Amino acid sequence: MSDTEEPVVVATEEVEVQEMSVLDALKEVLKKALMHDGLRKGLHECAKALDKQSARLCCLSKSCDNEEYKALIRALCNEGQVHLIMVDDGKELGAWCGMASLDEEGEVKKAVRCSCAVITDFGEETHALTVLLDYLKKQAAEEA
Repeated sequence: MSDTEEPVVVATEEVEVQEMSVLDALKEVLKKALMHDGLRKGLHECAKALDKQSARLCCLSKSCDNEEYKALIRALCNEGQVHLIMVDDGKELGAWCGMASLDEEGEVKKAVRCSCAVITDFGEETHALTVLLDYLKKQAAEEA
């Protein structure tokens, strides 16, 4: 920079951080993990990630009909001490994991049901991740 140039001053604004629900935080964290190739979907991929103990978080659909499937995922999560979050609907979980077709407005037109998803890499540190991890710490403290 020469002596005649003025330094550029950038004004910073304070951004209000809105309260985020746990499901909204989970949705955002799943999308970030998908973008950073840290999301595994389906029984085979999830079981491998949980067995290798590379999983950081597991989501399981309450609407899954197969009790053996649920028991296996729960057992693998307990063995690896991985947090388990239950999601109400498998189609909703599938849409959050990117397994849906969207219309022109970006709304979900058709979603594929997903019974299980595992995050192996959160990607980047976001407010949603902080909200989700705080929720999981509170849940673990309540269970202990």
